[in-house]
Amino acid sequence: MGDLTMTEMLTGGEAAYRVLKANGIKTVFGLLGGSMLELYDAMYEDGAIAYVGARDERAAGHMADSYARMTGGPGVVLGAQAGPGVVNLATAVAEAYLAYSPLVVLAGAISRPDLGKDTFQEVDQVALFQPIAKRSLLVTDAARLPAMLEDAMRLAMSGRRGPVVLHIPRDVMAEEILAPMPRHVVHAKAGAPSNSATQSILDLLVDAKKPVIIAGGGFKWSDGSASLVKLAEKLQMPVVASTGHADVMPHGHTLFAGQGGPRGNLVASGLTRDADFLLVIGARLAFNSTFHSNDYISAEAKIVQVDIEASTIGRYFPVEIGLQADASATAEALCALAENPHHNWKQWLVDFQNDRAQLMLDRESEANLEGSPMHPRRALGEIRNALPEDAIVTLDTGNACLQAADRLAHHQCPSLITPLDFGLVGFGFAAAIGAKAAIPDRPVFSIMGDGGFGFTMAEITSAVRHKLPVVAIVLDNGAWGAEKAYQQEFFGGRLLGAEIDSPRYDRFAELCGAKGWFVDQPGQLGEAIAEALASAEPGVIHVKIDPTALSTLRKDLFKKP
Repeated sequence: MGDLTMTEMLTGGEAAYRVLKANGIKTVFGLLGGSMLELYDAMYEDGAIAYVGARDERAAGHMADSYARMTGGPGVVLGAQAGPGVVNLATAVAEAYLAYSPLVVLAGAISRPDLGKDTFQEVDQVALFQPIAKRSLLVTDAARLPAMLEDAMRLAMSGRRGPVVLHIPRDVMAEEILAPMPRHVVHAKAGAPSNSATQSILDLLVDAKKPVIIAGGGFKWSDGSASLVKLAEKLQMPVVASTGHADVMPHGHTLFAGQGGPRGNLVASGLTRDADFLLVIGARLAFNSTFHSNDYISAEAKIVQVDIEASTIGRYFPVEIGLQADASATAEALCALAENPHHNWKQWLVDFQNDRAQLMLDRESEANLEGSPMHPRRALGEIRNALPEDAIVTLDTGNACLQAADRLAHHQCPSLITPLDFGLVGFGFAAAIGAKAAIPDRPVFSIMGDGGFGFTMAEITSAVRHKLPVVAIVLDNGAWGAEKAYQQEFFGGRLLGAEIDSPRYDRFAELCGAKGWFVDQPGQLGEAIAEALASAEPGVIHVKIDPTALSTLRKDLFKKP
């Protein structure tokens, strides 16, 4: 397939492939369907774009979402079968939408002449995705397909990122068009605040005695972890990560408190609750990180909020200064203008670092908790101590993963991928496959509950087929743990639907051609992780954990019996 000319005739599928290739897309994810075989054939003929096939479209979408988060995006997923195949993607698109992940969905659709005729597999796909995507568009003119695909990538990557769904009718994929030369889409980057705005932040900081930086996902999208470290060290201020972004700053840095909010640790949450100055950069202060409550955000603090999306600034908590700007660029601008740090908060910093040191000791003691089956915090301690510093970890939602949210160690950024605001169960393993496809030279582990892994356990076959050596660590407490905890605490222990039975996932992995390990005693997990790393093959470590070690998060949802 040679270079395009302005007079070359191509099918819609071939033209779409050329656009993806021109824009540096290296890998796409999907599940084969009859709605876009021309695109698949173009990939086969040229071979410049790798294809990772999933066993379910939802999983393929999570893979592409994770790929986007690791590379900066966009991630491309093919919903290659109109109707059911595309509808299966809805969960993954909603997940990406609430994670602000730049997912580009090429969705098959029924042929244009059949629209509105109750055709086989016909549903209103465009309407289905409109509330859960930045844009959901139907290609009605085959000649417009290349330009619309370029626009989809541009929109997905612009401002606050997010998914864009392009519905391509079957006959558009097959129709021959006079294809234009594909263009490389330039993604505009947000800039830094002005010098005067930057100085106004520093002026406000002068009177602070208990300042804190709250750093969110904006630093990850702007490749700004180093800038965040530089800012914290320049200002000598403690840093708290927003929910799901505990990798925004290296674990172990003496100014990093870890994740705050309801899913964070007590030291980080205490900082933001007691602060008199909050410098919030690249974070929304939204429900997942704050419960919209002054239990987590000080009512007395002067708040400076900087975000790439202006509509979030001051939305949940009043701000003194609000700026629309890039997170990394803002940190660099502040570093450039800041003078030597003020000494008003020396005691605040000393107290924080003492508290942080005690937290680290407490976490290490958790790794030695006695009992069999293991307490989940013992398991997480063994995981933390066994994973190499360059490991990438994907988490699911659920009781065990709730406890994992701030108990792991992340030394590089990005290295943590979570479901974020959608709170999705069944996300983690597919996300691990996408992360490994994006960054093949780093080890990737997925930590999930036994229920969550059951959602996408078939994807172990995808990891085997595509030689992507990801390892799932399944923490098995025999329950939908979060709901069981609520039924125990608020409904008198009347359990219905909470307890589940799972197969030996390690043996299932072996049946699929992967490796398997079973852990049911303290002290075994680190060895299993070491063996998994040495094998360099896909695998599952099935870990039995204490079924009674449950905790509730949303105590505001129910009344005590």
